[in-house]
Amino acid sequence: MALKKDYFGLDRIVSIILAIIPVTAWICGVITRLSEGKLVAGIIRLFLGFTIIWIIDLILMIINGKIWRLLNI
Repeated sequence: MALKKDYFGLDRIVSIILAIIPVTAWICGVITRLSEGKLVAGIIRLFLGFTIIWIIDLILMIINGKIWRLLNI
């Protein structure tokens, strides 16, 4: 069974490139959370995506290939 990757199952390099660009990181982060059924996390990312969450997502994407799991509810 393959490991689930962030940003729609794309390869790690593509996900890192998308995470580097603030606009795509914001859009992909919101859509990813909403598609996982995490409405609260999606709304928080929608309003706070260009702040510290973007920096945390970028660092975590580079280090371990996954974006921050904010509010796993």
